[in-house]
Amino acid sequence: MDVDLLRSDLRTHGQEHLLRYWDQLTEEQQHSLYQDLSNTDWARINRCFQEAMKESNNESKLDDLMQPIHPDKVGSVTRAGKELALWNEEGLKQISEGSVCVLLLAGGQGTRLGVTFPKGMFNVGLPSQKTLYQLQAERILKLQKMAYEHTGKHGIIPWYIMTSEATQGQTETFFKENHYFGLDKENVVLFEQSTLPALMFDGKVILDQKWKVARAPDGNGGLYRALGERKILDDMARRQLKYVHVYCVDNILVKMADPVFIGFCISKDADCGAKVVQKAYPTEPVGVVCRVNGVYQVVEYSEITLKTAEKRNPDGNLVFNAGNICNHFFTLEFLKTVVSEHEVELKHHIAKKKIAFVDELGERIKPDKPNGIKMEKFVFDVFQFSRNFAVLEVVRKDEFSPVKNKSSYHPQYRLVKQWSQNNTKFAMFEVLREDEFSPLKNSDSAEKDTPTTARHALFNLHHRWVLLAGGSFIEEDGTAIPPIPSRKEDVNEYPVVCEVSPLLSYGGEGLEEHVNGKEFKSPLLLLSTTEQNDKEPDVKKIRED
Repeated sequence: MDVDLLRSDLRTHGQEHLLRYWDQLTEEQQHSLYQDLSNTDWARINRCFQEAMKESNNESKLDDLMQPIHPDKVGSVTRAGKELALWNEEGLKQISEGSVCVLLLAGGQGTRLGVTFPKGMFNVGLPSQKTLYQLQAERILKLQKMAYEHTGKHGIIPWYIMTSEATQGQTETFFKENHYFGLDKENVVLFEQSTLPALMFDGKVILDQKWKVARAPDGNGGLYRALGERKILDDMARRQLKYVHVYCVDNILVKMADPVFIGFCISKDADCGAKVVQKAYPTEPVGVVCRVNGVYQVVEYSEITLKTAEKRNPDGNLVFNAGNICNHFFTLEFLKTVVSEHEVELKHHIAKKKIAFVDELGERIKPDKPNGIKMEKFVFDVFQFSRNFAVLEVVRKDEFSPVKNKSSYHPQYRLVKQWSQNNTKFAMFEVLREDEFSPLKNSDSAEKDTPTTARHALFNLHHRWVLLAGGSFIEEDGTAIPPIPSRKEDVNEYPVVCEVSPLLSYGGEGLEEHVNGKEFKSPLLLLSTTEQNDKEPDVKKIRED
C-alpha cells in the first residue's frame, strides 16, 4: 500500500481528512479503507458534486417552458375498438417468443417501513402472508402460462433485479431459501448498482466509521451504469431479448410485463415508454410527464409554482396531470444506446439526508436533522434521448389506493398522440389507476403509502374481480354485502378481505369457473389448484348455496 501516494491524491482533491484516523486502525481496517479510497475517482466525485450543487441552487421554475399533453389528442379505449385486444395479443406473442423481460429496481431498504431488510421481503399482512417478491414472482409464472395458452409457445420472462450494497446479500439469500418462488434460478438475475460517497454540504466526503466511507446507491438512474458494468446488456442480448419492462419494488399492484403495455408500445414503434397516473390533487408530491421546450421529460413538483400546479382545463382536469409512477418500457437497442453514448450526460440530483458520521473525537454520531447530501440519478432522465416516446397513463380508479369503492370494474384506456417541436412522436395510453399502483413507502404510523393502504388497495381490486366474475359476498348472518360496502369503524379493517393468488389470475381473467353464482364470506383467499394441494389456507374459501 502506497499510503503517501494516496494521501497526496486525496490532498489534491480536498479529501485528505479521510485518513485522519489511519494510525488508529487495525491492519485489516487499513487495507479495507485503502482499497476503497484508491478505487474511487476523486476528480469525478468532485465534478459531480459541483455540477449537482449548481443545478440544485438554480431555483428558477420551469413554468414558462412547460407544455401539457394536449387534451384534444386523448381518446378512450371504448372508441379504440379492437386495438386493445390487438395490443394484448401482440404483448402475449412477444412474451411467448422470449422477447420480453422485467427489471426490478430494488436497491432500497425498508427503513421508512421500520424494518432492516429489503422492501421486497416485506409482508403487508395479506391472508396468504405473501411478500412483495413472492407476489411478483407468481405474476411472472402466471403470465408465462397465459402466453403459452394463447400462442402454444413456451416463452420465458427473465427477471433482472437491481440491488444495492445494502440489499444484495439479503435478497440473494431470501430467493435461495424460497427456491426462487418456482422460477428457474438461471432466469432470476441479481446485480448490484454502484454507490457514491455521501458528502457534507461543503463537498467533504463523510466517514461512516473511522475505516469506512459513508456511501449510498447512486439512485434508480444508476441502472444505466450498472447495465454496462455488470454486463447485464450482454446477458439480455445473449437471451435475444428485445423489450424491457422496468418498475419499482414497492408497488403491490404492479403488472409485470403487462402485455397490453408491451403491445401498445410496440404498436407505436416506441423505444421508450412510461405508465403515468392522473394526479390526485394539484399539490400531490409526484413528478409530471410533460414537454419542456418541446422535449418530453419528468418535471418534479418542486420545479413548478403552485399557480402552474393548480392550472385546469375548461373540463376541470388539471393541465399538468400525468403523474410519474416509475413504470417504464425500453427496447434493448435504446438501452444499449443510452449506456454507450448518453449515460455520462445524465445529471446527478441532490438529496439532503441525515447521515451518520465520525466526529473529530472519533465518535460515531447519528444526526437528528439533515447534515449532508447523497447524489443520485433518476431512471426517467433518459426520456430526452428517445426517438419515439410512448406513455401509458393510468387513471386513479385503476392504479392507486381507492378513495372510495366502485361497484363495477371497467378498464379504461385512453390514447394520446403528440408531436414535439422536433417531430418526436408521443403517445399516451390511459388505464384505471387503482388496478396497478399502490406504493409501499412508510410504516402504518404515516397517513399514506403504508402496509395498510397497500393491503386495502389489493383487497379492493380483488373484490371487484370476484364481483365481475359473477361472485357475491354475504355477512355471517347470510345477508348480502352490497357491491359498494360500507367502511368499517376501524380504518385498519377493510370491509371485504379478498385475495386472489397471482397463480390463479393475473388481471381478473379466468375467475368465472371459480366464483360465478357463488357466495363468499370475508375473509376470502382464492388459490390455484397447485397451492390448494400444497396446503390448506387458514381462511375461509368458498361457500356455495
